Amino acid sequence: MTLARLLERAALRWPQADAVVDGAARLDWAALARRAHAVGAGLTRLGVGRGERVLIVLRNRLEHVLTYWALQIIPTLYYDLVHAPDFAGSAVATVEKLAFAGAPMLASLTEACVKAFRPRIFVNHYGSTEIYTFSVRPDVHTKPGCAGRPGVHSTLRVVTASAERRVGPDEVVPAGEKGEIIARLDSDEAFAGYWRRPDADARALRDGWYFTGDMGWLDADGELWVAGRVDDMIISGGENIHPVEVEDALARHPGVRDVAVVGEPDERWGERVVAFVVPAAGGLTAAELDRHCREGGALASFKRPRRVVFVREIPKTASGKILRRLLREGRYTEVTP
Repeated sequence: MTLARLLERAALRWPQADAVVDGAARLDWAALARRAHAVGAGLTRLGVGRGERVLIVLRNRLEHVLTYWALQIIPTLYYDLVHAPDFAGSAVATVEKLAFAGAPMLASLTEACVKAFRPRIFVNHYGSTEIYTFSVRPDVHTKPGCAGRPGVHSTLRVVTASAERRVGPDEVVPAGEKGEIIARLDSDEAFAGYWRRPDADARALRDGWYFTGDMGWLDADGELWVAGRVDDMIISGGENIHPVEVEDALARHPGVRDVAVVGEPDERWGERVVAFVVPAAGGLTAAELDRHCREGGALASFKRPRRVVFVREIPKTASGKILRRLLREGRYTEVTP
């Protein structure tokens, strides 16, 4: 008997009985069965068939990858895998399908994964704890960085982004213009609100819409691109600069192993762009990275980093999200390339 069938039976017999208890948080059998069904539906949308095996990797253990056909992990673990000293493309030939979630994947890492795994399917699943699925891009290797179209149960908009006033869900911006991504709360995958957090509800829930706090835009094809957090936006000389686009340009330099971008106060410009770089090898200089940005053509001149700090590592959460606050507070270790 499958786990899904066991949960279904338990939900029928004891729908309101406690299934999971973690302090004050409780989950009954009916709720647990619904969550298991949602996870199964999500895997189906990723192309998983009945009877097929899926591995969700929690640690960077290369030997776990070898006999499985699909991987769904965070971008940080993909980076660790493709840069592992003992990684060999022939050893993972059975892995046909890749998927990632939890954080954006830079275009350079997408290209490295395609070269290493040569996947038949490569999925970007964009969602959150509050709403499991916002959008899905089933072949991100053909359009690196793209988050795709709304999921089956999702309705998305991109509206004016502002940290100074309360924006309404009808303040939609034109295609190509960056704004805040919002999602309808009538999705089957949406939450009902934050537990005993009316302050959080007031900030994020408005007129039936969930304000994600993520910046993004819609391209000419109607597909979504995510450009970081509203709170992370850098305003320099009146221009909006999004850290992800600067990080993507810097990450394409072969001497950059990892990178994070933040804004720091500047008397003249208000804020200036600062890049924290983990060098891949010795000899890398700030001047070389500046030349890379100027000559690459993908980054406007005013978006170039005005200061580069070489560090041992970029602080991140367990799910791979950059902890920019720690960088702003000076909580990093500088190194000399």
